[in-house]
Amino acid sequence: MVQSLPISNLSLYDVEAKFDLKEVHDEAFFSEWYQHLPELTESERQDLDQIKRNFLYLNESPLAEVAVKMVVLSPLLSMAGFYQPPFRFSTEASVQIVAEDDGQLFRGRIDVLVLQERFWILTVESKEAGFSLKQAIAQALAYMMGTPYPERPAFGLVTNGSEFRFIKLEQHDVPQYGFSDLFTLQRRQNELYSVLQIIKHLGQTSIL
Repeated sequence: MVQSLPISNLSLYDVEAKFDLKEVHDEAFFSEWYQHLPELTESERQDLDQIKRNFLYLNESPLAEVAVKMVVLSPLLSMAGFYQPPFRFSTEASVQIVAEDDGQLFRGRIDVLVLQERFWILTVESKEAGFSLKQAIAQALAYMMGTPYPERPAFGLVTNGSEFRFIKLEQHDVPQYGFSDLFTLQRRQNELYSVLQIIKHLGQTSIL
């Protein structure tokens, strides 16, 4: 009988062991986060500055996950065009994956899932502001392993509202993943500029 376990219980070590995942440190593996990024308009930069001010003000008190989505994630996805054709957008999507080594079945729900026709573009696993991204990375990778199109790269974004990190997963002979740099709203410059550029680039790449 297949044992069903929640994805939320998995650590990064668990995910790597159960799905034979290997982290790639070669920058060339995940070049999408730093190459050929689109330019932002002055209006977009102003909007991102306002999003940052809103978050920093509201985060003076602890922000729950739903507030992180509303204040930061939703405006970013809207500005990237993910609420418009040809993208298909759904929330709280169910995912189940089977670990080949022991037949365990893992179930979970993705916080935000963006689909473009037959291509899994981006998963966003948002966590309460103040919580480490390490708590979300393992879950995001496990969800990404459940893509119905494993022959294509899957991209993920984990954020707690204050910090952002992108993930790329490829499932060939040996499943591999790599990270972008860490972006944060705690620095003087507004790193939401880079976050939006990367999200836009991943969206543009998916419809070529």
